[in-house]
Amino acid sequence: MQQQDFKNHSRIAPAAYYSGILLGLIVFIVSLICFTCMSTNNSSMILPLLFAFTGISLIFLGYYARMFALKAQDRAIRAEENLRHFALTGKLHDSKLSLSQIIALRFASDDEFIGLAKKAVDEKLSAKQIKQQIKNWRGDYWRV
Repeated sequence: MQQQDFKNHSRIAPAAYYSGILLGLIVFIVSLICFTCMSTNNSSMILPLLFAFTGISLIFLGYYARMFALKAQDRAIRAEENLRHFALTGKLHDSKLSLSQIIALRFASDDEFIGLAKKAVDEKLSAKQIKQQIKNWRGDYWRV
């Protein structure tokens, strides 16, 4: 696996991100086409409406499945980094650290983790700024 750094650490899995939403959009668009065709023929609208609701359901399912997985993973990262901070300092991390800052700090090596965490709180660094200041990148190859 390629060594991670600031330039290549983000990962997008198109199948996971877009497949459910894309499939839902396709079903929804087809249902609209069927709806317009059947409305001119005075046919039953039950089937197009069923397709439309199925399409909308697939869109929501794809979106929420991804968001729930990311939320659970963010909670795990918060706990891991809190434990790491405790192991290095004997104290929990500063409660002023935001979740995005904690997630960015996971890439910092143990040598620079404590100083960068303090700097993140003091200077209100964004996640991007934190990542840019990391000198010894610690890859996270398990992030989904």
